[in-house]
Amino acid sequence: MIHVLKTGFGVALSFMTLALLALASAAQADEFKLSNNQRIACSRGLSAGKLNTATCKSYAYVFNTKTSEYFRCQVSLALTRDNKEVINVQTDGGCTKKPRIFDGDGNYSFDATETEAPNTNSFFGPGGYAIWASDNTAMKVRGCITISSGLGSDISKCVDMKFE
Repeated sequence: MIHVLKTGFGVALSFMTLALLALASAAQADEFKLSNNQRIACSRGLSAGKLNTATCKSYAYVFNTKTSEYFRCQVSLALTRDNKEVINVQTDGGCTKKPRIFDGDGNYSFDATETEAPNTNSFFGPGGYAIWASDNTAMKVRGCITISSGLGSDISKCVDMKFE
């Protein structure tokens, strides 16, 4: 009987531990939010031998609502075909970590948008993007713009908004 009680207690303790771990991982997952402003841009080209190629790229941003760090993620697909069949499909993608928008931890909201190349707004390179972040507990908003300098490094500046 004591063996059964010990086993039952051990199973109950295991389930409680798993439940706490699940809650902890759910809380961690809730700290990351996907931006609401995804875009897709596609281009088409003709190759020798009457091959058609279409390339599409899309991006999204993943934001840590506690630290204000974010990741720029991009996915691309290139499709090559002739008049009868698909010859080749290539995909690529990944996320690049970007710096914090606010120095301290908090409870932040976030959104982003960017130019879609080729675009007349991209004067020096592939274009740029804008990041908006706000503190959910205070009237604090920061707007950031990043553009390609055309010289190898991006230029990024943030401005704290004034409320008048």
